[in-house]
Amino acid sequence: MSNGSGIVIFGGTGDLAYRKLFPALYNLHVLEELPTDYQIIGIGRRDYSRWDYLTIVKEWLQKYSRVKYLEERFTDFSERIHYYKMDFDKAEQYPDLLAYFDEIKLQGEVIFYYAVAPQYFLPITKNLSIRNCRLRECKVIVEKPFGDDLTSAHALSKELKQSFLPGHVYYIDHYLGKEMILNIMTIRFFNSIFKGVWNKDFIESVQINAFETVGVESRGGYYDESGALRDMMQNHLFQILSIVAMEEPTAMESEEIKAAQLKVFQDLKPIVPTEIGKHLVLGQYAGYRQEDKVAPDSQTETYAAMKLLIDNERWQGVPFYIRTGKKLFSRESEVIIQFKQTAKEAEGNILIIKIQPDEGVYLKFNIKKPGKENGVQVVKMDFCQSCILENRINTPEAYERLLKACMNSDQSLFSKWDQIELCWNFIDQAIDSYQKYSGALYPYQAGTAGPKEADHLLLHDQHYWIEAEMFLEG
Repeated sequence: MSNGSGIVIFGGTGDLAYRKLFPALYNLHVLEELPTDYQIIGIGRRDYSRWDYLTIVKEWLQKYSRVKYLEERFTDFSERIHYYKMDFDKAEQYPDLLAYFDEIKLQGEVIFYYAVAPQYFLPITKNLSIRNCRLRECKVIVEKPFGDDLTSAHALSKELKQSFLPGHVYYIDHYLGKEMILNIMTIRFFNSIFKGVWNKDFIESVQINAFETVGVESRGGYYDESGALRDMMQNHLFQILSIVAMEEPTAMESEEIKAAQLKVFQDLKPIVPTEIGKHLVLGQYAGYRQEDKVAPDSQTETYAAMKLLIDNERWQGVPFYIRTGKKLFSRESEVIIQFKQTAKEAEGNILIIKIQPDEGVYLKFNIKKPGKENGVQVVKMDFCQSCILENRINTPEAYERLLKACMNSDQSLFSKWDQIELCWNFIDQAIDSYQKYSGALYPYQAGTAGPKEADHLLLHDQHYWIEAEMFLEG
């Protein structure tokens, strides 16, 4: 990376910048993985002095840094940080921004990070492009959701492609930087006990969960325009699905892995519109309509459960159940592989890959019950990766890993446009079908597993939701 390089964070006073980006950059600084002259420019509307800004950043680092916070380390780190006040949707303010870049000698490779609401992605890109902000030499990181439907995603993609060089647009999905997401491929392809049985002949069903205990908090305005399908399912859960279901790549390289993931999205079986009620259940937690900046008659879903089928030889007939929601009973994300029964008197094996909060792998299997009789009992083996102190210390946070990958021009941990396009197309059709042929928005209480109606997606197949936390405790 050339001298005078740095990162420009649009939305530099937002929660994402404070909670994730600055801790990640601080960790990279402490680990000496940033160039000595690397600069960090936070852009926001608030009337802060540089000292005000550094004071706030410091408070967040003390709470969220993976690497131990040390005052002398922060003093060094703070010398990299600048604050620039502007309304980034006003084109006339961009010439002054360019002049500021020259003033602080930000003249090398620049990463523009869009840590703002999606409606600002296009205006920022157009304004940077119109003012010729050396975009051909720069990179851009775009936070999900990439648009709010296929049409808006196309418009964003077109503008980004016109403004930045091929390979310089990074569609970030922080789930792809999580340790156990990366581990799924290793578990699948580097263990013969799993590799040979990862198909319809041995697997009964797959469940993918992403639960939150919090509500929309301060994001009511954004979330009410988005909802669980657009905010979580179209990106995070579909990306996990593709890694779980893809064929083994011809090589463990970026392009080969992305091609294998893309094939999964291409093979998703379309849902017959009139049968959408058998494939999708939406819910809303009690009290959501009283949240700040949420419409009093809002029909936005805070919970979504979907049954998917993959129409290829490996997965023919195997249901994939994916669900996500807010204000649920637990904060957790995991993949649950339910294997087929081999005998009436024995339960099917279950493999759980825990993504968060604790990272690990858990396997349930059968053994003979001790004693004279030939009964069968269930036992569990587990490996909690994040329970080991050394692993916690040495494992980078997702944003830390992703920022470093972008600096190194490594696209392997980022979403590709052709994947995004297929996912939006599928979700748009599902939303359209649901509105036409179902429209039901089922209420649920905070602290529960969501609406009971979601159970029917599985009961039709004689399956049931496997609650990982209860399984691990039992």
